[in-house]
Amino acid sequence: MAKQPMLKFVDVERDMPEKRSANLRNKDFNEIYAEFADAKAREQASRCSQCGVPYCQSHCPLHNNIPDWLRMTATGRLEEAYALSQSTNTFPEICGRICPQDRLCEGNCVIEQSGHGTVTIGSVEKYITDTAWENGWVKPITPVAERSESVGIIGAGPGGLAAADRLRRAGVQVVIYDRYDRAGGLLTYGIPGFKLEKDVVMRRIEQLEKSGVRFELNCEVGKDKSFNNIRNAHDAVIIATGVYKTRDLQGPGSGARGIVRAIDYLTASNKLSFGDTVAEFEDGTLDARDKKVIVIGGGDTAMDCVRTAIRQGAESVKCLYRRDRANMPGSQREVQNAEEEGVIFEWLAAPKGFTGDPVTGVMVQKMRLGPPDASGRQTPEVIEGADYTESADLVIKALGFEPEDLHTLWDQPALALTGWGTVKAKYGSGETNLDGVYAVGDIVRGASLVVWAIADGRDCADAVLTRLNSVKKVAAE
Repeated sequence: MAKQPMLKFVDVERDMPEKRSANLRNKDFNEIYAEFADAKAREQASRCSQCGVPYCQSHCPLHNNIPDWLRMTATGRLEEAYALSQSTNTFPEICGRICPQDRLCEGNCVIEQSGHGTVTIGSVEKYITDTAWENGWVKPITPVAERSESVGIIGAGPGGLAAADRLRRAGVQVVIYDRYDRAGGLLTYGIPGFKLEKDVVMRRIEQLEKSGVRFELNCEVGKDKSFNNIRNAHDAVIIATGVYKTRDLQGPGSGARGIVRAIDYLTASNKLSFGDTVAEFEDGTLDARDKKVIVIGGGDTAMDCVRTAIRQGAESVKCLYRRDRANMPGSQREVQNAEEEGVIFEWLAAPKGFTGDPVTGVMVQKMRLGPPDASGRQTPEVIEGADYTESADLVIKALGFEPEDLHTLWDQPALALTGWGTVKAKYGSGETNLDGVYAVGDIVRGASLVVWAIADGRDCADAVLTRLNSVKKVAAE
């Protein structure tokens, strides 16, 4: 009788790929986790309980068929595992690296709830697709038949790229317009290499280029090319710009030199990893070396900033967050990694103002958590008389992002927006109030996760295909 290949969670303990020691990894921008070896990937995949109702799958925005590709991995059917993983996720090797699995698939693993430790889903997902690349299983897209219709996509981030992939598989002609000099959006310039090495992103961009997707880079819509021109050039348009406007700081001294935006800081660091020369890094503005760095915020962007500053050789790095550790929006795994690397967290602390110009300090007011607000989260309240000043040479604003004013920027006053300035789009399809115009990702949701942008891009591509097929059918009748 064949031995049961799964349900080994009782006998086999949870194990992650080896993590490089903090005093080594905090000096470079290489990824901090090693790759699973084949035997270890099979072993960890075999811990899956093969639930009748897989909560890991239902809590994944892409509804990845996780139990099945875990079983295939455990039984050595890696090429099949990759094909199944790729069928629901455009970029599984990226999600395996940067998804907050502790809040999504792994956080809802049934064996985790029973005290046995979750299956290391993200690490296995990463291993499957990296193995696929190594073995040449990842091929350029070759549609069965080419179509004459074209779709313009504004934004080369995860949502736009996912939509482009799906449209090309159907034979649609795709052009992606992006303001940056490289495609990838935040995958390229917003996420540091120690979480997502850039060759991982670039090989996907190259795959799409070889598949016939055309990129128009250094193209800022509203400046280099009008939205109306793009709309007139295509049968449909997808807005996938993301949100890049930084929420600002208030208080005395908030305009001082040495107070910078997280997106500028991270973009400069990532450009350096490509070998680019960055003037604001060269002159010291965006270089943390030998500086006392204060990062303000508690999300994943703040974690990226503090860990980048450590690697740049900062004298000290502190993170101020107005709530406590249990109520921060960022990944707890990232907080742990940051602490291991030397970051100090000041919980229940918020900036009141700034001293000096260039900045020399942050005036901090201590907080306590009061009653819940409308969202259910406890509201931070100021503790009177508990103010103090933290020394700082560089302050990084990581307070989240808001949408740019598309009405003005693109001269599109008719485009329906929400009260938050995001594009108003139909759930599931991304259809806006403008005929043939769709929107996906953060420009619809507000600042969110990469995996949600991928899900939106795929769903929107399907809706666009339905539209194109309908128009084609009517034209043929």
